[in-house]
Amino acid sequence: MRAARQRLRETRSTVSLVPTMGALHEGHLSLVRAARAAADAGIGQPGAVAVSIFVNPAQFGPHEDYARYPRTFETDCALLEAEGVDLLFAPSAAEMYPSGTSITRVHAGGISERLDGASRPGHFDGVATVVAKLFHIIEPQRAFFGQKDAAQIAVLRAMVRDLNFPVELVVCSTVREPDGLAMSSRNRYLSASERQQALVLSRALRSVEDLVANGETSPSLLIEVAQRVIATEPEVRLDYIAAVDPLTLLPVAAVSEGTLFAVAAYSGETRLIDNVILKAGS
Repeated sequence: MRAARQRLRETRSTVSLVPTMGALHEGHLSLVRAARAAADAGIGQPGAVAVSIFVNPAQFGPHEDYARYPRTFETDCALLEAEGVDLLFAPSAAEMYPSGTSITRVHAGGISERLDGASRPGHFDGVATVVAKLFHIIEPQRAFFGQKDAAQIAVLRAMVRDLNFPVELVVCSTVREPDGLAMSSRNRYLSASERQQALVLSRALRSVEDLVANGETSPSLLIEVAQRVIATEPEVRLDYIAAVDPLTLLPVAAVSEGTLFAVAAYSGETRLIDNVILKAGS
């Protein structure tokens, strides 16, 4: 990968990275297209687009879905080739963690224990560690992430700032199915009935957006309304629901422009996340 990256320096001005765990869908491809647009927008030599595919064992808990996480490598390669991706980095776990684990880990204190970090202890340490390794290996100038992973983005922003990575994080809008379900590789776990039940998450978020657009600023009231909407699907089990600052993930006293309203819940055995960035006032 480093040799390929060095060769690119001769003809390409920058590298834009899209880190993924594979099982690609339209959400991932929208990030690839955004990376390509940014790469082609520079003055002088065009930039390159790199994608990584790595199912990172360090971010999965002992009883989570690492072993069964969908792996569709050949299909992913065809999709990336069709999008004109310049580099694909797809290491094995043994290459990324030669000793079987990583003794040195990146820990964003405080922020990594909030939202998904509270529900999945150690998860964000695994995310930050592998992304730091990817940044070190690939040396991108930009890295592209989807808004659906808002808590992960907050952790990575803190890491980039505190460790002085020369990388710009670019956040792109969540891509949804026509019925509103946020695209996720884990959606393929859902049965037809579980998928229908999962739509309650986007309905709850739309209810919150409507209230905020009409002037509501109380986080507790918005959370209560979202909980009532989700309760209309009794088979959906709520993990968390919160109105937080998007940079610190700390609860806000009042909703304002840019507040992150986030939810995580289980439909069947599948854990799904979704969120919106609120726009205060009509």
